[in-house]
Amino acid sequence: MEILWRAVSETEPGSKWAELFRQYWPVYRRWWLRDGVEMRPTYLESRRMLNRHMPEILPLYEQLCELSGGGDQAARFLSFYRPPPYLSGCSQAVWPGKEPVLVRNYDYAPNAFDSLILHTNWQGRQVMGTSDGLWGLVDGINDAGLAVSLTFGGRREVGDGFGVPLILRYVLQTCETTEQAGTVLARVPTHMSYNVTVLDAKRRYLTAQMAPDRPTVLTHAAVATNHQETVEWISHARFTATVERERFLLQRLTLHVDPLEKFIGAFLKPPLYSTAYAAGFGTLYTAVFLAAQRKLEIRWPGAVWSFSLTDFEEGFRRIHTPDETNGG
Repeated sequence: MEILWRAVSETEPGSKWAELFRQYWPVYRRWWLRDGVEMRPTYLESRRMLNRHMPEILPLYEQLCELSGGGDQAARFLSFYRPPPYLSGCSQAVWPGKEPVLVRNYDYAPNAFDSLILHTNWQGRQVMGTSDGLWGLVDGINDAGLAVSLTFGGRREVGDGFGVPLILRYVLQTCETTEQAGTVLARVPTHMSYNVTVLDAKRRYLTAQMAPDRPTVLTHAAVATNHQETVEWISHARFTATVERERFLLQRLTLHVDPLEKFIGAFLKPPLYSTAYAAGFGTLYTAVFLAAQRKLEIRWPGAVWSFSLTDFEEGFRRIHTPDETNGG
C-alpha cells in the first residue's frame, strides 16, 4: 500500500488549514457519526467542557470552527469531546543516552490516518507533530523542547473525557517542562486509556497512565507499549504482543546503552515493527524526537524525513508499506 505523506506549515489558522479540513472532513464525519449523531455530545456541552478543562485553547478552537465553515457537527467533532472509541498499537521509549531523545512507533490503520506533519505557531507557540483530527496530535514537540507521544493503554473502558490527541495538543500549547505536562495530564479527563510519555530538553521524563474510570498515574517509566500496570485486555495484548515489546525495550534500556542509531534501528524491525496493516495495527512510521535540538525525524525502512522547528520545510513523500506478514 502506498501512503501519501504531507508536511504543512501555517503560522496562524488560515487558508491552508481550511483546505485540509475540506479534504479530510467527509471521512472524519462518517467516522464521527458511525454510532448515530445522538450518541455524540451537543455543541454547547462540548464547548462547555473544553472551556472547563482547556480554557487556554478555547479561542483557537473557535477560530478553527469558523474556518471549518461554522457547522454544528464540525464544531462538535473539533472539540474532541467523547469521540467514538478507537484503538492503536504503538511502542515508545526514552533513549538511555545523555541526549534527550524520544523514539516511538505508531501502529494504526493506514486508511484512518492523516499522514500529515503539521507545523504551527498558534497562539505564539511553535509546535510540530503528527496530526490526528487536523489539530490533535499523536506525538509532537514544541519550541521549549518538550516532546510527547501516546500509546493505547489496552483497556476496553470508555468514559466521559476528551480524545487524547487534543490533550497532547493542549500540553504542547501550554507547557514547557515535564513537570508542567504531568500536572496537565493528571487533570484533564480522557475518554479511553492511554500511556503518554513526556520528555523535555533537560532529559526529565515521565509516562502518564491515563484512564477514564480511575485517576491518572504518573510514573518514571521510560518505556510504554499497550498496557498499563497489568494486562487487562488479554486478547488485545496477545494480538499486539504488548508484553513482548515492553520486555524487548526494557532489556535494551537496562542491559546496556545502545548507540542512538542502533536504538532507533530496533524500532524498524520485529518485534517492535509490525506489518499487521489489515488488522489496523501496522507500523505507519517511526518518530525520533531530538528534544534539545527541537528536531523531528520521521523514519521508515530505508527512508528518513527530517524536520526542524526553526527551519521547517513543507513537502510530500510517497511511502510504500511493507508486505503484511504475521507480526505484532
